[in-house]
Amino acid sequence: MAHISTGVEYALHCMIYLADTGAGVREASARDLAELQGVPVEYVAKLFTKLHRAGLVVATEGARGGFTLARAPREISVLDVVDAVDGEKALFECREIRSRCAIFEDAPPPWATNGVCSIHAVMQSAERRMRESLADHSLADLTERVNTKAPRTYGPQVVKWFEDRNASRRNER
Repeated sequence: MAHISTGVEYALHCMIYLADTGAGVREASARDLAELQGVPVEYVAKLFTKLHRAGLVVATEGARGGFTLARAPREISVLDVVDAVDGEKALFECREIRSRCAIFEDAPPPWATNGVCSIHAVMQSAERRMRESLADHSLADLTERVNTKAPRTYGPQVVKWFEDRNASRRNER
C-alpha cells in the first residue's frame, strides 16, 4: 500500500496546469481538469475541496468559475499538497511489539521498553527526511520539470484545449 495516495498525484497534476506557465492556464474548473486527465469529476472536486480548505487554491465565482492557485507556485510545496490531500498521517505506526516477547511472560523488563523503540526511531528519522524533501520541492519546481521534458507545442495545446472548452460552453448558452 502506498503511503502517499493517488489523490496527491492527481492534485499535483491539476495544480501544475494552474501554475500559469506556457503549459498551463490560470483558472480551470474541476470538470475540465478531471476530463483533461480522464478521471471522474467528483474525484477531482473532492481533491479541490481539500486543497481549498488548506488554502492552496481559491474558488472563483461566475458561470466560468473554477479554481486558481491561492499562492505563487514557488510558495506551494509538495508537502503542502500531501498534507492537504492525505492529512498529516504517520509513515509508520509502532505497535510496541517489543513488549510482547514470549520470554518476558507478560512482564517486559524496563530495558526492553524504555525510550523510543529502535525500529520506530529509524522510521521517525526516515519520515522526517521524507517530509523535509517534500517541503524542499515546490509546485514551480515540478512545473519547470514538466516544461523541460515536454515539447514546445505542449503548452499551447493545453491552453487551446481549455480555450476550446470555454468557447463551446459560451456557444451552448
